[in-house]
Amino acid sequence: MQERQGVITFKGNPMTLVGPELKVGDKAPDFCAVDTALSPVGIATHTGKIRVISAVPSLDTPVCDTETRRFNQEAAALPDNVVVLTISLDLPFAQKRWCGAAGIERVITLSDYRDRSFGQQYGVLIKELLLLARCIFVVDGEGIIRYIQQVPEVTSEPDYAAVMTAVKALL
Repeated sequence: MQERQGVITFKGNPMTLVGPELKVGDKAPDFCAVDTALSPVGIATHTGKIRVISAVPSLDTPVCDTETRRFNQEAAALPDNVVVLTISLDLPFAQKRWCGAAGIERVITLSDYRDRSFGQQYGVLIKELLLLARCIFVVDGEGIIRYIQQVPEVTSEPDYAAVMTAVKALL
């Protein structure tokens, strides 16, 4: 498996990402994660819809909490042909509990805990931490990656406005 160093930091320390460096225009790789009901979900699950895929280290951290709540708010203003997926390595049970407590209704949380296939296929698995790096992918209805935002410092929030601009350009 390919490794890339120096792309991101965690609290200022350089980290290694496992997996390929995807580019805008690439076909979105398939993956197998599970939703909060333990049902398998892959890239084809939402074929025909614009997918905002938000990879985060853990919902149970302040920045991931803020990011997921913000995307939940943003999703409320988007049409039904847009789905927002937040993927972490949190267990599905913890994700379900967190979403209930946080009032998350528009973001679908997915867990990559089983085999880290999303992390490895999308090149966002942090080797040293075995967590996902903070990265946003916007995938069109045909499964082509149209936008990528790799957040350089894992503890920083993404540029939400840039993500929403990319999504609205596809509407």
